[in-house]
Amino acid sequence: MLYTVVHALGELAVVFPVAGSFSTYSTRFIDPAWGFAMGWNYALQWLVCFPLELVAASITLQYWHVRVNNAVWIAVFWVVIVAINLFGVKGYGEAEFMFSLIKVVAVAGFSILSIVLVCGGGPVGGYIGGKYWRDPGAFSHGFKGLCSVFVTAAFAFSGTELIGLAAAETINPRKTLPSAVKQVFWRITLFYIVSLTLVGLLVPYNNLQLLGATSEVDAAASPFVIAIENAGVSGLPSVMNVVILIAVLSVGNSAVYGCSRTLTSLSEMGLAPKFLSYIDKGGRPLVAIIVTSSFGLLAFISSSPAEGEIFNWLLALSGLSSIFTWSSVCLAHILFRRAWKVQGHTLHELEFKSQPGVIGSYLGLLLNILVLVSQFWIAISPHTGSTNVKDFFQSYLAVPVVLCFFVFHKIVWKTKFVRPSMADLVSGRREVDCATLIEELQAERLALINGAVSRTVSGAER
Repeated sequence: MLYTVVHALGELAVVFPVAGSFSTYSTRFIDPAWGFAMGWNYALQWLVCFPLELVAASITLQYWHVRVNNAVWIAVFWVVIVAINLFGVKGYGEAEFMFSLIKVVAVAGFSILSIVLVCGGGPVGGYIGGKYWRDPGAFSHGFKGLCSVFVTAAFAFSGTELIGLAAAETINPRKTLPSAVKQVFWRITLFYIVSLTLVGLLVPYNNLQLLGATSEVDAAASPFVIAIENAGVSGLPSVMNVVILIAVLSVGNSAVYGCSRTLTSLSEMGLAPKFLSYIDKGGRPLVAIIVTSSFGLLAFISSSPAEGEIFNWLLALSGLSSIFTWSSVCLAHILFRRAWKVQGHTLHELEFKSQPGVIGSYLGLLLNILVLVSQFWIAISPHTGSTNVKDFFQSYLAVPVVLCFFVFHKIVWKTKFVRPSMADLVSGRREVDCATLIEELQAERLALINGAVSRTVSGAER
């Protein structure tokens, strides 16, 4: 699903490298009311995420039983993340590069260690193999249990689409965005599928540390840490916990970046207060960064007796937000291709084309809709027993919120769905000499073919 989404987004972002791309594309190709809903949906997702990640970071430190009030750590992390974003896109990019490098090295190291542990090479435990996939089994509560974690999985994948927001601040989107988009497949394969398969081999789902976790982000309940501890490897659990802390801070950093750019875009389109559109000489949306950062101060309610209840409702706001964003990207891509054809353009004029094409976007849209349907099923019939109104809305709150935004804009502005023949294919599009572009692309393809032939001949000669 994510593979089709990022390729659709990559194609749109290369043609229209505009700020707040998700809401902009929905406005241009679907309906201005839906663009309004998607813009605020995405902004709320990151607004809620920022204080959640600050609290998660402070909880992560409890692994070492640090006797310092959580509020102190929240303040420290808040200052660090805000300072990074005040350096603009360069500060965000440099920080994310370092965070990502650490995470990649850690996951690669964990994968190698896990293979050794599964094969019985650890200090304790012996050969594991597929033991836990047979007893207690691979899935808890069957298919319904699998569906119940779709929201958690979507939350883990959120941020993959940030390449679309970065397009407006990229010097040459045609060169940089395709490379970033194509890397997503390998990121998903190596750092999600492989690592989680290995975790599933090493940690059974009925592990008491998992079931006894005080929070979904409690480091003591992280399956990565549990796997290493169970194998009797000393020292490494703390190292992995540091990586978890860095990963949490990375998400908080992305939250400020993503929300501030979305708020600025909404303001420029007249869908948010005008002062949010202020951009300083350094290209930073300063007011939007300040507003987003201020919302992060909600993290200090973690010392409140009602902390759990408050954060459950905040999390409910962002639970399905990513699904709406991804489905809108796929639909916008489908309608963009239709408008592109209707208005007399050809695919040769596109600087980057989605590898799975329109068929991939249809598939991505279908999968996103199926996730929404499955979540409705889980909300009205949870695997843990009978449901109630409170549980239903904590599972499905994002849906009525999005629909309220959509209906509100529809009633007030009386917008209509965009017809392909009337879609805006001009605004925000960087000037392109089509003839020159086609020549460049053909030259690049020819260079790649010649390089491949040269390597083949060279290998045959050797």
